[in-house]
Parts: sequence; structure tokens; C-alpha cells
Amino acid sequence: MAIEFIFNILNSNLKNYIMKISKEFQNGFLIFLGIAIYFLLMNLVGLSDVFYLRLFNTLFVLYGVNRSIMMNIHDGEVFLANNAKSAMKTSLIGVFLSIIGLIVFSYLQGGDQYVQSLSKTFLFGGNPSVMTYSICLLFEGIASTVVVTMLLLLYWNNRLVTD
Repeated sequence: MAIEFIFNILNSNLKNYIMKISKEFQNGFLIFLGIAIYFLLMNLVGLSDVFYLRLFNTLFVLYGVNRSIMMNIHDGEVFLANNAKSAMKTSLIGVFLSIIGLIVFSYLQGGDQYVQSLSKTFLFGGNPSVMTYSICLLFEGIASTVVVTMLLLLYWNNRLVTD
């Protein structure tokens, strides 16, 4: 993926510094980059108000969390609870960074008026503020964090079970 290519370039230039950053933060940042670039592209082509296109954000979360679990397995960590903690941290970092990015972007684009131009079918009745919109997206992100983590843990648990 293009995002991984960009991250590898950064990693090669700042290898000593980045190696000190946890894999959860690295992969959470990849989730943030994927969601941010996807959202900016949707905004650029005028599709940011289409609710169903935002479901593709889950693919970036799946990628980042799966990458963390695979890195753990490569390092010899196959204990389910440790992988669950790592997966949750990765996903939550991605969600929090994405929400912060959305808040900053929304205020740069006009604040509450910009948020009201986004999807009308989202969780609200009336005219949401930037913070209301962001808090609802935070809850949605936390819920997707749990779902994605459980799905990937079940997938990897079934692949790693030995008798």
C-alpha cells in the first residue's frame, strides 16, 4: 500500500528514532494516515457526505491491527491476552489520532457549518457541533475497535492453535 511505502521511507530515514516507538503507535499512526488520506480524497472529489463510503475506514483499522498482531506473532508472542492488549492499543491510538485530526480539519474548514454539511444520516437529529460529531465518532470508533480486535483475535487464534 502507498501508506506503508510512505511509512517505510520515514522508517529508513529515522530508523534509530522510530525503532524506539512502539509497534502499537506505529500501526496506530498508519491507521490514522490511511483514514486521513482517504477522508481528504473523499472530500476532494465531493463524496465526504456519503455515509456508506465511510465504512471503508474499517479496512484501515483492520490493516493496522492485523499488522500489530502479525508483528507480535513474528516476535514469538502468541498469548491471546497480550495480543488483545496490543490490538486494542493500536486501534485506539488510530481512532484517537483520527478524531483529533477531524476536529482540527473541521475547524479549519469552518467549524460547525462544515460538520453540518457532512452526512445528514449520521447519529444526530438537528445540527451537531464539531464536538458532538467528534464524540459520536469516538464512540463509533471505540465500538469498531472492539469488533475488529475480536474478529482478528479469533482469526489468529484459530490459525495458531496447536494440539
